[in-house]
Amino acid sequence: MPMLKYTLTIAVSLILPLSSLGQSPETPPEATIIKAVEKSAPAAKAEEAKASPASADTEELERLTLANSLAAEKHKDETNQIKEEIAKLKLEKELFAEKLASASLKKSAKHMEELVEHEAQKEKLTREATVAKLELETISARLKTVQTKASLETTEIEGEIREIETRKKRDAYADAAPQYLDNPLKEDGTLVISDRRIPFNGPVTSSLANAVTTKINYYNNKDPKNPIFIVIDDSPGGSVMAGYRILKAMEGSQAPVYVVVKSFAASMAACITTLAERSFAYPNAVILHHQISSSYMFTSMNLTDHKEAYDDMKRWWHRLADPISAKMGITSDEFIEQMYEKTKSGDWSEFGDEAKKLKWVDTIVSRIHETSLLINPDAKRPSTTERKTSELNSDLTPGLDEKGHPVMFLPRRNPKDVYFMHNPDGYYRFR
Repeated sequence: MPMLKYTLTIAVSLILPLSSLGQSPETPPEATIIKAVEKSAPAAKAEEAKASPASADTEELERLTLANSLAAEKHKDETNQIKEEIAKLKLEKELFAEKLASASLKKSAKHMEELVEHEAQKEKLTREATVAKLELETISARLKTVQTKASLETTEIEGEIREIETRKKRDAYADAAPQYLDNPLKEDGTLVISDRRIPFNGPVTSSLANAVTTKINYYNNKDPKNPIFIVIDDSPGGSVMAGYRILKAMEGSQAPVYVVVKSFAASMAACITTLAERSFAYPNAVILHHQISSSYMFTSMNLTDHKEAYDDMKRWWHRLADPISAKMGITSDEFIEQMYEKTKSGDWSEFGDEAKKLKWVDTIVSRIHETSLLINPDAKRPSTTERKTSELNSDLTPGLDEKGHPVMFLPRRNPKDVYFMHNPDGYYRFR
């Protein structure tokens, strides 16, 4: 009996859950069977009551066994379904894993292909870079060779140019050196002039006097023994005050100052020539003496002004003419008389050889050797001994008169100065 109760308990525990399944729209056959069994149970019990107790227990046991078997079958069926679902999920999982592995494999294969392609491209670029580098090195080597060759050629050309330029520069200089002689006159009548040379050209003005006197002082400070040469190419004379400064600088020089006339020395320039310590001239150089004349200078003067100007001119004349006439061995009045005996204008001019006879010049030379002219005059750097007249007479101004004729305007006169100048055509004028 205890065993029967236990079996019934299990059967009931299995049947009750299954009975709850009758709520679903479709009732399984097993439930129908259980319900039929349950419905027939009272009748069976009644019959069993009528029968013997042993047969009743046996039938109940069979019924429960059958129900339990049905429940077991159902549970097995459900378990199989779950297993099938699990197996299905496993298959799906394996399929997904395979797909994922396949995708990963494809991706890896693609990546590998890309990597291989990249490596191939890299290797190709490396080869190309190596080839390019070799080509560049070859080109660079060739370029260096060309550059080296060009550099050598350029250096050679530059050397040739420097050699030519040096030769030209050297050719611009003479091989000789200035000659310094105590007695510059040679026996053959050649006068040797050193680089202690002072050009004297154009009108005698304050700027010319500054240039001449400054150089006299410089050459004395450099060497107080060797002669200094004032070389007059062409001078019409000019300011008495400026000329007198030059005369006094000549007298005060410790070194002897010689005047050389090559072409023309008139008026104040002639005075400087005649009164020099020693003077030289070419035979055909022209030296001109005349009276101080200033008729072209006086304007807007009254009688008193004229008288004062006349007195100033007279005093200046005696200061200049008296030493000249004394050297000639005559008086200043005789000097004037002889002037007008020569020409009605009083402009007394003589060639150098005749001027020597009158003692206007001391020595006539047949040749002048300029030893200081050692630089080619066409060279870029002109010799200081070949300075232009405009540099020596910076206070002269060229211009045109009212008729368009060329004139040279002289600097402003000092009120007490007079111009001792040869100017027959009126080229030199005051503004």
